[in-house]
Amino acid sequence: MRWQGGRRSENVEDRRHMTPRAAAGGGLGLLIIALIVWALGGNPLAVLQMGGPQGGGGPPPGGQVGRPVDDPRENELSEFVAVVLADTEDVWSDLFASQGKRYQDPKLVLFRERVESACGFASSATGPFYCPADSKVYLDLSFFDELHQRFGAPGDFAQAYVLAHEVGHHVQNLLGISDRVRALQQRVGKEEANDLSVRMELQADYFAGVWAHHAQAARNVLERGDLEEALRAAQAIGDDRLQKQAQGYVVPESFTHGTSEQRARWFRRGFESGDMTQGNTFEARSL
Repeated sequence: MRWQGGRRSENVEDRRHMTPRAAAGGGLGLLIIALIVWALGGNPLAVLQMGGPQGGGGPPPGGQVGRPVDDPRENELSEFVAVVLADTEDVWSDLFASQGKRYQDPKLVLFRERVESACGFASSATGPFYCPADSKVYLDLSFFDELHQRFGAPGDFAQAYVLAHEVGHHVQNLLGISDRVRALQQRVGKEEANDLSVRMELQADYFAGVWAHHAQAARNVLERGDLEEALRAAQAIGDDRLQKQAQGYVVPESFTHGTSEQRARWFRRGFESGDMTQGNTFEARSL
């Protein structure tokens, strides 16, 4: 991916030098439950959101402990994600303007090991996530090593896909989609709620593809093999593959993110169309 020299976003909040102490009360218990859900292929963020603060986050309980950042490779990755984030800002600002809307940039929080968000306390094991309560994307850069080594999806455009997917959740939040889906999930059974979660995730994949389409059209960012990197990453984190790795079998009714095939297909669909209005996964008869 051609990213060097690109504009860096000013919306990066670097907390890598800070390690929040464990939250008092149910913080650690909530984290353990979330990790179990994650190991079984579920969505740990749903657990964290149920137990997190309401209406925005204050300072982490117990304060912060400073720690210097001295990893040159990790700092290069922080430069990379700042450039990719800036590119998503440019693309979505233009797309929202074309719809007569105003795009509000999300914040990107870089952290190490664990972090406090308005959606609750989370560890690196949660993976990258978006918290709608504070409009922030949370990322431990070590996830990119895991993406390569554990999931077999190396490459800078694979990493860009991960960030663009989380920004896709921010787009859903701004459009009011997230609120409507969460309200509906409260009124339906578990399987229907899981299906809605899958549709949310696949739409975020679609929006990631829309971003890639416009980034390529405007700035020619893709190099040979980049699209395949993103598709490989999308396939690597499908529910069916993760459950198979974790427990040796899959439980389709428990899926919350979509299968490997679905995730790659919706990303490609967004990339090919570039049309943010064509990604209504909630009305799609077949995912």
